[in-house]
Amino acid sequence: MARTLAGWRDGAVSAAEVVQRLSNNQRVFVHGAAATPMPLLEALAARSDLASLWLYHLHLAGPPVVTAASQEGRLRSVSFFTGPNARDAVAAGRGEFVPVFLSDIPALFQRRAIDLDAALVQLSPPDAQGHCTLGPSVDATRAAVDSARLVLAEINLQMPRTHGCTVVPLKRVDAFTVTDRPLIEAPAAPSGAVEAAIGQHVADLVDDGATLQMGIGAIPDAVLARLGDKRDLGVHTEMFSDGLLPLIEQGVITNRLKAVHPGRTVTSFAMGSRKLFDFIDDNALVEFHPCDRTNDTALIRKNPKVTAINSALEVDLSGQVCADSIGHTIFSGIGGQMDFIRGAALSEGGRAVIALPSTAARGAVSRITATLKPGAGVVTTRGHVHWVVTEYGAVNLHGLTLRARAEALISIAHPDFRASLRQEMAQLRHYVLS
Repeated sequence: MARTLAGWRDGAVSAAEVVQRLSNNQRVFVHGAAATPMPLLEALAARSDLASLWLYHLHLAGPPVVTAASQEGRLRSVSFFTGPNARDAVAAGRGEFVPVFLSDIPALFQRRAIDLDAALVQLSPPDAQGHCTLGPSVDATRAAVDSARLVLAEINLQMPRTHGCTVVPLKRVDAFTVTDRPLIEAPAAPSGAVEAAIGQHVADLVDDGATLQMGIGAIPDAVLARLGDKRDLGVHTEMFSDGLLPLIEQGVITNRLKAVHPGRTVTSFAMGSRKLFDFIDDNALVEFHPCDRTNDTALIRKNPKVTAINSALEVDLSGQVCADSIGHTIFSGIGGQMDFIRGAALSEGGRAVIALPSTAARGAVSRITATLKPGAGVVTTRGHVHWVVTEYGAVNLHGLTLRARAEALISIAHPDFRASLRQEMAQLRHYVLS
């Protein structure tokens, strides 16, 4: 256990006193994912005197205390990535969504396109030099802390201390409260035969010496569970999850062949279990960097055989990928998909992969569609898409004509929908497909 600065707790106040520093009409960044500062958000939600406080954030964990309908007119959520507790607010019009590449968010703060008055963050306790860290979520928070006029913190005694570009000097913090609580965990997603089949198809695309990028969920976990026979894999990703731990422990992930930060697992934020948080705590072989670095295409492409594995809500037969909305309804965000899809495509030997189940709504809806739903957002364009994988196989669309793309995608659609997809293409483009 690292030594801590003597007497630092003397400056602590209650969460309610910390958020008293905020006033009407301010722009405030909120730390997210496992680092969501829930005591500060609860204290903020309890303030009945506030009006028009704009809260900028990525994925927030925990209960929707600041995005609830009761906060309308007082607290307004502005999400760069809309998680479960912000979807209702965005759908109802009392919350906002910003479609933006993850790599571009820090510059919005640094250049004051979004001029932050304050940043609400959760930090690890200070070390002997008085340095706290941003724990498992650096992402855009690094730029927010460096740019905001006020830094208001929850210093959690259970917050892991992380390495990389994570340090926040205690003297940078204008007010803080002290807590001793477990971080919010992300339980493993349920997995079945569909995810297992997708996982195997994707694993077959991963070569020895590849550099991995993938997110959290049943499909990434299914892929990772099938990489045990690979050698010398590396990790340069925006997100780190439990699924990587067995591969690190087994020596499959060595990071020794990477060109950027060789020997280190590089990430921007981590979500998962207590085991994951214990693993990253004071682990010098795991580095957390801001998302404008982890997601910089110019850096990503320098690594060998970058294999980027991302998800989608639907893919049309021309190859357009919708990953952030279901029609007009915002479901998530652009995130880092395009950053890594392009970086992988430019990497020597790289593979850019979109992986998704062939159906949704318990098999009632095909995710491979003739056209995207009205209002659907194109996150990855048909010019950028390469590999698409479902439980029925993997196809590479790069360089194919529209007709050949349609044929390839129909071949991995659910069999129940293949005939209707062929009929729709005959009507839309006069294609007669086999």
